Amino acid sequence: MIADKPARQVASLTLDKTTFSYGETTLAFDVEFPAGKISAVMGPSGSGKSTLLNLVAGFEIPSSGRILINGKDFTATSPAERPVSMVFQENNLFAHLDVFRNVGLGISPSLTLDSGGHAAIADALARTGLAGKEKRLPRELSGGERQRVALARALVRDRPVLLLDEPFASLGPALREDMLELVAAMQIERKMTTLFVTHQPEDARRLASHVVFLENGTVAAAGEAADFFSADGPEAFRRYAGSAGSTPLASNAH
Repeated sequence: MIADKPARQVASLTLDKTTFSYGETTLAFDVEFPAGKISAVMGPSGSGKSTLLNLVAGFEIPSSGRILINGKDFTATSPAERPVSMVFQENNLFAHLDVFRNVGLGISPSLTLDSGGHAAIADALARTGLAGKEKRLPRELSGGERQRVALARALVRDRPVLLLDEPFASLGPALREDMLELVAAMQIERKMTTLFVTHQPEDARRLASHVVFLENGTVAAAGEAADFFSADGPEAFRRYAGSAGSTPLASNAH
């Protein structure tokens, strides 16, 4: 279990009239994510979920509009200079580096680490249940352990914005449950502004306090998760979740 620790910074995040074009297709995002909360980003395949995260991370540059973090314009800032960490579905680990060094990349791309860096890595590994596995290579780990390494790297980066692009999609139900618990614990500790892409309504209902639903490359609905999972939730979302015109989504809403 991750112990309580004061948050370094709580960051607001806004995509201000942001557009991005793929050939003749234009995506448009105008949305604000609540500071220090977990927001589920949901929608059909091709609706723009990964593109939205890539715009925030700086891997894509918008055609127009701004990316604002705590009111500061990061639209033209390189990914390395943004106060953002990202965890991918494929965990993005380096096969030739052991667990300790894969996590250490979050502090120093050159792996130039002082005693404070070594201590931060050891702490992150302990918090993610990886203590004792520092010398293992990624191929020697389970899928859940590899994702824990990616989350440990996000912990040592200690950025106020965390992006999770379906990081648990390939895991079985039990492992996914463990990872959801870990993300929730990280959120309690750090109060990161977290965007969590998922196709699983149950994961969103359990983890998120806010939902942004994308459809046809734009924000179709956004608001409190409790409202989305109520009997009066947005029709587009209910249709996507397979519950339009019925009330199953509301049965467990908090």
